[in-house]
Amino acid sequence: MASRNSALDALSGLDSLIDADDRDLMSMIRKFADDHLRPNLPEWFDQGVVPARDLAREFGKLGLLGMHLEGYGCGGSSATSYGLACHELEAADSGIRSLVSVQGSLAMTAIHKFGSEEQKTEWLPRMAAGEALGCFGLTEPDFGSDPGGMRTRAKRDGDDWVLNGTKMWITNGSVADVAVVWAQTDDGGRDRIRGFVVPTDSKGFEGREIKQKMSLRASVTAELSFTDLRLPGDAVLPEVSGLRGPLSCLAEARFGIVFGAMGAARDCLETALAYAESRRVFGEPLAGYQLTQAKLADMAVEYVKGMLLALHLGRLKDGPGVSNEQVSVGKLNNCREAIAIAREARTILAANGISLEYPVIRHENNLESVLTYEGTSEVHQLIIGQALTGANAFR
Repeated sequence: MASRNSALDALSGLDSLIDADDRDLMSMIRKFADDHLRPNLPEWFDQGVVPARDLAREFGKLGLLGMHLEGYGCGGSSATSYGLACHELEAADSGIRSLVSVQGSLAMTAIHKFGSEEQKTEWLPRMAAGEALGCFGLTEPDFGSDPGGMRTRAKRDGDDWVLNGTKMWITNGSVADVAVVWAQTDDGGRDRIRGFVVPTDSKGFEGREIKQKMSLRASVTAELSFTDLRLPGDAVLPEVSGLRGPLSCLAEARFGIVFGAMGAARDCLETALAYAESRRVFGEPLAGYQLTQAKLADMAVEYVKGMLLALHLGRLKDGPGVSNEQVSVGKLNNCREAIAIAREARTILAANGISLEYPVIRHENNLESVLTYEGTSEVHQLIIGQALTGANAFR
């Protein structure tokens, strides 16, 4: 598992469930994080900045962008490999994993699944290489959990489309080269929502970075606005209409979060273990006290359970297939348990736990966002509830 704690490895036995190639992948990402991310993350988080475009190019060289997609410069890896990559990236920082996830699971996946051949060949090779950065415009200021109510509209004008509206909380939004934007159209019925491939240098496009965040500070988050933005007729994603398009992309991103959240949890647990072994209280190592061991044991049990669930979903996705409801089980459980682990680890570090000298408070703050984006806990509870009962309780 590319872990720093051999005792945790021995207890979990997870390494035996991961093949040699995936272990090598995780070690490669861990080394990159150790050399290039972890030394800088405290400052990036403190200052609320991140060199997103530079990192995208580095991740492109590592083959991490759209790695689970086939062709067009993408690696065609297994779903489990992609999940384990997300696990290692989020062990560094949730914002870093978000950069890769939005690029590959949202923007690139939308173009790959639903785009024309011209759209695929124009954008995907450059995005896989990190030479072009993408974002995914679905959430609006008043419509998050209910995307079907979005107010962004695209109206036909001759052969063109004219786009007006606003999107909110868009990762990579103000530094992206291309935005996949979902909008209401004049088409009737349930399929009136369509996706558009929007170059960000288009007249009428504006991306404003959102500042004063207390979470995901090492990530670019933006508000997008479109003012009479004119697009050619072939800017629309031709192979999908309705909410099926964006929701299927969200399912891909949620799958990565199932693994990623446990990466953040692992880093918190490893930090707490190392701290408890070195910190002396009343003349004895903190790790030797019963209450500390109870906390560490509970955290380790939930981490192992979360990773077993993630690997199970990965095997399903690589085999017979995984349902959106099953992914919701993973997203709901692993995000809840990851933030609980982060909070418990913080108590072991006590006052040092709020210092950016250690990663725990950074993970804890980040996980507050991970808990609610790509579907809040309540949304996933209702998805699971509907699967169990057959009753739609969203309204």
